[in-house]
Amino acid sequence: MVGIVLVSHSERLAHGLRDMLVQVAGEEVPIEAAGGTDDGGLGTSYDRILVAIDRADRGAGVLVLTDLGSAVLTAQTVLEDRVANTAVLVDAPFVEGAVAAAVLAGAGADLAECTRAATEARDVRKL
Repeated sequence: MVGIVLVSHSERLAHGLRDMLVQVAGEEVPIEAAGGTDDGGLGTSYDRILVAIDRADRGAGVLVLTDLGSAVLTAQTVLEDRVANTAVLVDAPFVEGAVAAAVLAGAGADLAECTRAATEARDVRKL
């Protein structure tokens, strides 16, 4: 099953979105939150992202979604350094993309399908 990693500057935001996704997609989808810094502040942590990717990786790949600019840079660095790189950083809206990907992952979709759904979520209009 495809795993999902949520990279946010806020630990609470990452965990809150994870809680929502578990309710929507189910407990069986490997969803990990990597938010905040190691000292509990706002920011991103290389180590938290690396550990989250490793935990979410069940062999079908991992989708990494980020909230803001520097989270992208930190996630890119982790992916560049990771030896067994089965993870993909997706340019998608954080919440909508995560929901779309999690629902498909829960239905057994592959990494490419989950990536496409997350990316296409940017086109969904709210009004």
